[in-house]
Amino acid sequence: MKVSVLGCGRWGSFIAWYLCNHGHDVYSWGPEEDYSYQVLKETGKNEYVKLDERITLTCNLEAAVSHAETVIISISSQGLRGFMKRITAYDVSDKNFVLCMKGIEVDTGCRLSEVLTQSGIDPQRIAVWVGPGHIQAFTQGIPNCMVIDSANAALKVRLANEFKSDLIRFYYGEDLVGTELGAAAKNVMGIVAGVLDGCGYDALKGSLMTRGAREVARLIKAMGGNELSAYGLAHLGDYEATLFSPFSHNRKYGEMLVKGEKFSKLAEGVPTAAAMKALGEKYGVDLPLTNVVYEICYGEGEDYRARCEKMLAKLFSRDTKSEFYN
Repeated sequence: MKVSVLGCGRWGSFIAWYLCNHGHDVYSWGPEEDYSYQVLKETGKNEYVKLDERITLTCNLEAAVSHAETVIISISSQGLRGFMKRITAYDVSDKNFVLCMKGIEVDTGCRLSEVLTQSGIDPQRIAVWVGPGHIQAFTQGIPNCMVIDSANAALKVRLANEFKSDLIRFYYGEDLVGTELGAAAKNVMGIVAGVLDGCGYDALKGSLMTRGAREVARLIKAMGGNELSAYGLAHLGDYEATLFSPFSHNRKYGEMLVKGEKFSKLAEGVPTAAAMKALGEKYGVDLPLTNVVYEICYGEGEDYRARCEKMLAKLFSRDTKSEFYN
């Protein structure tokens, strides 16, 4: 399969490396001024992977889009709508799109597949690729399971079968709403995990996993998805990998925030918390953990550790409820 991976940061460079090593004809694109692209161009590698000589590295977006039967996008979620304006300047009517990114558009509350649809892409040509796994483990040969989901059943089956290997076992997703929301929400819960680590409360992570998944299930159900999706690979499976991994950006962000240190890399859970808070209000869904992350990241006043301690105390002072309330 001819594939172009748009975005050559952490996940983009790994996906290009992975697909090339499993028999696909791969272009890897990044903007010429981008640091990630410059590193790959000048050194042929980054901190995660070595660029296979069979991969065509380019800053020519038209060339990358024209090459591909399948266009894979791996960029910051909040930049997707603007990026699609550049993509749709070309004829992409015969292209399939795969989103290897997790988030919810803050300004609109749209899932990322909805952003593509609103940009003029046929929903039958859109898929998402999400699930647990860290690049540092994959490149050491440690396998994991992931999900490909789409409104087009034939497309997700074909992509999962084309992309599977002894390193990644794919499953067919059955609920695009739940798959996308669950994947995005995982990053929000990852920040909570980092906060717990920073406060020395790591024993609470078991409770965080169960209560977090239940919270996300309520939102998925309210938005028309299957609440069981919250307990699948896209959310709970990826959630576990995030909560306990030293490689998770969102977990690390939360931990450093509590310690008063600056985290320089992308933490998608920050804007996603704002988007989820708005969705919870729109659909009348109780999202206590999400709201705590929002208050920690966007609130004012005390130092971050004091703010985190205050928010955790607020969670424990809530009225007693049935464990599986809706």
